[in-house]
Amino acid sequence: MLSAPPVPPRAPAQAKPVAPADAHPADAWTEPGTGAYRRISVALFLAGFSTFSLIYAVQPLLPGLVDEFHISPSVSALALSVTTGFLAFSILCAGAFSEAVSRRGLMFASMMGAALLHIGSALAPTWYGVLALRALEGVLLGGVPAVAMAYLAEEIHPRALGAAMGLYVGGTAFGGMMGRVGIGILAEFASWRAALGILGIVDLVAALGFFALLPASRNAVRRSGVTLLQHRDAWLKHLRNPGLPLLFATGFLVLGAYVSTFNYLTFRLTAAPYGFGQGQISAIFTVFLFGVVASTVAGSLADRLGRGPVLIVGVLTMAAGNALTCLTALPGIFAGIVAVTVGFFIAHAVASGWVGRMAQGSKGHASSLYLLTYYLGSSLMGSAGGWFWSAGGWPAVAGFNAGLLGAALALALRLRAMEGTGGRQGENGL
Repeated sequence: MLSAPPVPPRAPAQAKPVAPADAHPADAWTEPGTGAYRRISVALFLAGFSTFSLIYAVQPLLPGLVDEFHISPSVSALALSVTTGFLAFSILCAGAFSEAVSRRGLMFASMMGAALLHIGSALAPTWYGVLALRALEGVLLGGVPAVAMAYLAEEIHPRALGAAMGLYVGGTAFGGMMGRVGIGILAEFASWRAALGILGIVDLVAALGFFALLPASRNAVRRSGVTLLQHRDAWLKHLRNPGLPLLFATGFLVLGAYVSTFNYLTFRLTAAPYGFGQGQISAIFTVFLFGVVASTVAGSLADRLGRGPVLIVGVLTMAAGNALTCLTALPGIFAGIVAVTVGFFIAHAVASGWVGRMAQGSKGHASSLYLLTYYLGSSLMGSAGGWFWSAGGWPAVAGFNAGLLGAALALALRLRAMEGTGGRQGENGL
C-alpha cells in the first residue's frame, strides 16, 4: 500500500497581495490622449487644487491674524506651519496605508474631512482653537499628495508620467493661488472667517468632482497584513537608493525657501513705504498662474531632455528671483516673485516626477518620504524665516533663502552627474 506523499512544511505567513476589484494586467498603462487619461488628469488637478487651497489659504491673512489675536509675525506663521508640519508626518503614514486600501477612496475621504475642518477653523473663537483645527487639517490632508503621486506613477505610462505629474503640480499651483487670492479678496470685503468658510464649501464640491472622475486603480496591488517592520523595510530600501535621498533633500530646501519668501513678503509690503492693503497683497499671489504653466511645461521637458538639466534651471531661476526681491522698486520685486514662483514649480514638478520613476516598488512609501521632507521644509524653514525677519528685515530673509537655494543647487548638480552616469530613464536608480 502506497503511503500518501509527505506534506511540505507550511511557509511562514506573509502579506498577501489583494488585487482591486477591477484588476488588469500589471502593464495596463493609461496612455496619453485616451478618455481615462483625461479623467485622471482633471481629477488629480482637482485634488491638487483642493489640497493646496486649504493649506495655504491662511498665508495672506497673517497680518490680519496678528492684529486680531495680538500675536507676533513669527507666531502667526504657525497657522501655516502646524498644518504643513502635521501634514509631513501624516503623509508618511498615508503613503504606507494606501498600499493596503483603495487609493481613490483614501484621497476622497481626506479631501472631504479636511474641507469640513477648514470650515470649523473659520468658526474657532480663539487662536489656539484655530491652531488645533489647522493641525487636524494637516493630518487629514496627508492622505492626498503622496497617494496622488503613487497613483500617477502606477497608472500613467512612463513616457507620459512627467506631463501628468506636471499637470497635478499645476493643480496645486492653481489651488494655492486661488486659496490665497480668493481668501484675501473675500477677507477685505467680508471677514477672514467668512472667507475661510466659503473656501471650505468650494473644496467640498471639488472633492465630489474628484471622486466622480477618477477611475479606480488598475495596476495597484493591495497588500493585506503588512507589518510595521515591512513598512520600515520599504522606507529603508528607498533611503538606500543613491539618488532618492538627494531628491528628498531638494524638496525640503526649495519649498523652505519658497514658503519663507511668501510668508514674510506680506509683512514687507504691508509696511512703509508700500502700505499694501489685504486686496493688494492677495493680488500678488496671481503669480501662481506662472507656476501652473511652468510645472506643466517642466514635466514635459524633463521627459524629453532629462530631469537633471531642468531641475538645475528651476533652482537657478529661484535664486535669481530671490536676488531681485532685494530691490526696492515694486516692478523689480514683482519680477523677483515671478521668478521664484516659476523656478519653484519647475523644481518641484521635476523632483516629484523623478521620485516616481526612480523608486523600485512601494511607490507610496517613496512618495511619502519625499513629501515628508518637502513639508518639513515648509514647516521648519517657513518658521525659521521669521527669526531672520525679526533680526534684519527682508535682506536677512533673502540671505537665508540664498543659503537654502545654494544647497539645493549643489544637490541638483550631483543628481545631474548621477543621471549622466546612470542613464536618462532612471529605471534602476537614475
